[in-house]
Order: sequence, then C-alpha cells, then structure tokens
Amino acid sequence: MIMYHKPIVIGVAGGSGSGKTSVTRSIYERFSDKTILVIEQDYYYKDQRHLPFEERLKTNYDHPQAFDNDLLVQHIQALMENQTIEKPVYDYKRHTRSTETILVEPKEVIIIEGILILNNPKLVELMDIKLFVDTDADLRIIRRLSRDIKERGRELDSIIDQYLENVRPMHLRYIEPTKHHADIIIPEGGKNLVAIDIIASKIESILSKNSALKLEEKN
Repeated sequence: MIMYHKPIVIGVAGGSGSGKTSVTRSIYERFSDKTILVIEQDYYYKDQRHLPFEERLKTNYDHPQAFDNDLLVQHIQALMENQTIEKPVYDYKRHTRSTETILVEPKEVIIIEGILILNNPKLVELMDIKLFVDTDADLRIIRRLSRDIKERGRELDSIIDQYLENVRPMHLRYIEPTKHHADIIIPEGGKNLVAIDIIASKIESILSKNSALKLEEKN
C-alpha cells in the first residue's frame, strides 16, 4: 500500500511591502509549477457584504481580526489531505470578498504568504518552515504606496492616512513580534539570494527524501 506523504508547508511572513511576494516568487521559480502552490493570506480577508460601503472603508486590514483564518486553516488542512479547495478572491475596490473563487489543487509544497500568518497559532502549527522577511520601514512604505496606487486604485492621501492610523501601529503591535516564531529571518526580501538558496536547498532535500520513500513503498 502506498502511503500518503504530507506536503511541505512554508510560511512567509513580514510587514506590508517587506518583500514577501519577491521571496515567495524566488522560491517558486526554483521549482516546477507542478511542485509548488502559493496561498496568499490577503485572499482570506473576511466577507463584508453585510456592511454598507462606508463601513467597509473603516476596516483595519492590518489587524488579525480582519482575516478569516478559520477558513484559511481549513483550506490548508484540506490541501494537506490531498483535497482541492476553492480559494476566495478579495475585491479591494469594493472592500469585500468577490463572488468568484479559484480552484486550487494540492501539490508537494504549499507556501502560505501573509503579514500575520505567524500571529495565528493554528497556522504556525501547520508549518514546517517559518520565514520572516525583515525590511526597513522606509522601503516598506514606498513599496506599499506604489502597489496601492497602481494595483488597487487608491489615492495617495488615503494610503498615507491608513499607514499612520493602522499599518504602522499594527505592524509594531502584531507583526514585528512574530519574527520570534521564524526559523529564518530574511533581510531585504527577494534580493537576499543566499537565504533563497538555503531555503531552496532545504526544500530539495525534503522532496528528495519523500521521493526515495515513495520508491521504497512501491518496491
């Protein structure tokens, strides 16, 4: 009988604009797209369709309670059990969850990316490798400004107000302390090629061991 081998679960955390996506992309590009899948915590913001639009605008997206982590944990567990999931999609212009979903199939490596994934004990418990991308605040705010204007249709003043009122205080209170849960702290994100090489080598080692075990079971 062929045993089921649990996929490798990697958490990539860090502040908004820290370079989490660059690190995730760098790891992803080292392997086949048949090997790695990425689950973004940003897709799991809570559904706010029951609230008037004006109330949705007041949401603090950098607070742990903004996320539907119960659904995220449920989906990661399903993927670990070789089941497909329907990943939610968040509409940043409407400030609520879209009616669309994305069908995601299980793979050998699961990367969970998000600002507060190391803040949730249930998520941390599922991770085999925990990474924290540590980048200076000035670089993070510049990257966030560029992203929110280009990709999310935000106005400059609203981005600055949100940063001062929510992003910075939430980072100091909830995100920065979670680096103590990390196995590896990566300065400067995806530009840190040495750290990426080390992580990729670790993944390759685990995948190699899993492949060897599968061959033994077949024989």
